[in-house]
Amino acid sequence: MMALILSALAMTIIVAVRYVMVSGLFAWLTARVRPGHYAGLGRQIRMELGWSLVSCAIYGLPAGIIAWGWQTHGWTMIYTNPGALPLWWMPVSLVVYLAAHDTWFYWTHRWMHRPAVFRRIHAVHHASRPPTAWAAMNFHPIEAAIVGLFIPALVFVIPIQAGVLATVLVIMTIMGVTNHMGWEMFPKGLVQSRAGHWLITASHHSRHHEQYRCNYGLYFRLWDHLCRTDRGISTP
Repeated sequence: MMALILSALAMTIIVAVRYVMVSGLFAWLTARVRPGHYAGLGRQIRMELGWSLVSCAIYGLPAGIIAWGWQTHGWTMIYTNPGALPLWWMPVSLVVYLAAHDTWFYWTHRWMHRPAVFRRIHAVHHASRPPTAWAAMNFHPIEAAIVGLFIPALVFVIPIQAGVLATVLVIMTIMGVTNHMGWEMFPKGLVQSRAGHWLITASHHSRHHEQYRCNYGLYFRLWDHLCRTDRGISTP
């Protein structure tokens, strides 16, 4: 039992430190590249920090339990030896995880924009106006559970190598932060390219925070295009 508790606490601390370090890095970058961009947003940023640290616990506690179960009982389909499955499965599993997470996020995100659900849950996230680098995990606890528990659930049904899983988490963290910075850090050549037509960056997600009823995706614009909810990009 003590090992389980320590694992849960350790993962919560890791998630919190990861959030502070990554969001702090991009907030510092914003101050250097766009001086004054977050001027006057101190109260909002403190709110984002508070809700985000609660989200860290909601993300971290189950992750710690799963990590403990994986190491002691082999509960999950996470594997460490790259040769345990065909090597081609490693890049394929990366795409599968991102696509599945993106699909889950798109449809739950649209659901959370239903007026009653929005008022009770999702309004916490949209209180970030404009969003900042600290806003990526600024969720009501119910939303944090809906968003944050999907990948931990996925490791029980789809095999993934431990390093690939770490890559998924890095992509999730960096895209979550950079999409909320309130300005576009990627070059126009990428954002306005054919690849950019299918990828989400701050230019795409900022329009969601401006207009609410559009641009619901997390990594890719596929579902927005298919469901005609894509309203293009803004110029944050």
